[in-house]
Amino acid sequence: MGIDPGLTRCGVGAVEGAIGRPLTLLGADAVRTSPDDDLPQRLVAIERGIDAWLDLHRPDAVAVERVFAQHNLSTVMGTAQASGIALVCAARRGLPVALHTPSEAKAAITGSGRADKAQVGHMVARILRLDSPPKPADAADAVALAVCHIWRGGAQARVAQAQQDFARKVELARQARGR
Repeated sequence: MGIDPGLTRCGVGAVEGAIGRPLTLLGADAVRTSPDDDLPQRLVAIERGIDAWLDLHRPDAVAVERVFAQHNLSTVMGTAQASGIALVCAARRGLPVALHTPSEAKAAITGSGRADKAQVGHMVARILRLDSPPKPADAADAVALAVCHIWRGGAQARVAQAQQDFARKVELARQARGR
């Protein structure tokens, strides 16, 4: 499941599949909150929305867009708060969480880390064999994060496992020499 954090629109998208196999869109939307509501109520609404998606789709991993510094401090603060909610919701369920930068997700989907939202949406639709990109754009971004994680997360997990296996072998060899 991919989550594109935002305080007004928090994109959510669930994708099923594996590297080398066709991917299937399970769902895409946005959890919306009103700027007129108090911040704590908005964060609770985001939490409930993400929890509902996690309950519905039962993902085996969650990919969240990594918050990056923007010129507008209030925007980055809201994004960071929504991101924290997403991380807590996944962690509460014991799900592995990966953080992907916007440029990493764009590069995975389009081949360019500088792609615009329209290009990302177009490629998400193409990859998932959809008639049109998921709406709103935040939902398409969340789906892009899920696809990015499927394609890149598997490789990252294999590298981490190989490093653990190597470290274990080194330790066993060290212990054998010590006898």
